Amino acid sequence: MHKVWLTFAQLVTAAAILLAALLALDRFFPGMLPRNGSDVTVREVAHGGAAHTVSTFADAARKSLPSVVNINTTKQVRVPQHPLMNDPFFRRYFGQSEDSRPRRVSNLGSGVIVSPDGYILTNHHVVEAADEIQVSLPDGRNLPAELVGTDPDTDLAVLRVRQTGLHAITFAKSDSVQVGDVVLAIGNPFGVGQTVTMGIVSGLNRSHLGINTFENFIQTDAAINPGNSGGALVDAAGNLVGINTAIFSRSGGNLGIGFAIPVSLASQVMQQIINQGGVTRGWVGIEVQDITPEIADSFDLQSTEGALIAGVLRGGPADRAGIRPGDVLVKVNDKPVSDSSSLLNLIAALPPGKQAALGLIRKRINMQIMVKVEKRPVMRREVEE
Repeated sequence: MHKVWLTFAQLVTAAAILLAALLALDRFFPGMLPRNGSDVTVREVAHGGAAHTVSTFADAARKSLPSVVNINTTKQVRVPQHPLMNDPFFRRYFGQSEDSRPRRVSNLGSGVIVSPDGYILTNHHVVEAADEIQVSLPDGRNLPAELVGTDPDTDLAVLRVRQTGLHAITFAKSDSVQVGDVVLAIGNPFGVGQTVTMGIVSGLNRSHLGINTFENFIQTDAAINPGNSGGALVDAAGNLVGINTAIFSRSGGNLGIGFAIPVSLASQVMQQIINQGGVTRGWVGIEVQDITPEIADSFDLQSTEGALIAGVLRGGPADRAGIRPGDVLVKVNDKPVSDSSSLLNLIAALPPGKQAALGLIRKRINMQIMVKVEKRPVMRREVEE
């Protein structure tokens, strides 16, 4: 019996020594011992494949700064007087209220020089109802500016100063912007002077924000503050990608969510304003809304793509063509409609006086109706077309 136990102890000791030796070898030569489970395969960057390090954007700023101007507007307003001043007794003893007298108020904003002969692109709300407009160039010159035209539906305006040889900004290609691109916002925040802030493109094609009638914003976290409106959003090469327009803020200051009008839309509107004095858009007289999953289910639709016609203007182009409330618009001249915002843009792009083919679904039947497009009238800011 003693011999059996001795043999067993020797075997256990030998096994322990062998295991220790294998562990030591595996430490110096990994992978020798089999392991339970599967190894996770990860992708590693090749040698030299790391992101390119950029230590400065001075070249981009140097290229675009001379094209961004400060805009100072003044207008005359009348502040309503206190109701007590309507009483003759109070007027007799206290005199005419100061509040009832016209006052001049000023507004600060920014603009972008788009041509050497003095055309400047800015926001409509920067110059709205202004009596006088002064443009301060980066070299210190102050010039009076005249309003060429505005487009409240996109919040864009064009000014002109009587000066030639100005430093015009370079426009980026309309489809070159991508989420994650580095961008610089240039303007005059709070009137402190020309300022450059940096961020990235946080999102594209932002709409349904209730800012403008036609929305297709670039979202960025580059700091945009009051006074930046109308200024330039440029890429890392100093080319214009957007016009800074609005911020999302609960305090009035920057919270990292700013919006810029993309250069593709700004360029189209600018050209029409310069050539025609305003923007002409198509209109067919319908009111639309987005298709929610609940609406899609009630109308037995396969998806939420398209726009539901909530109302048709009596006697308007759509009404004359036979379009009814409850129809679902899915195409405009074979271009797909994703939601109410895209439909608004597609119809606005149609030339007035021409026929347009509207593809729709009525009671689960696909139809196509021809509508004669008319010129879009001035209307309230709402989802209406």
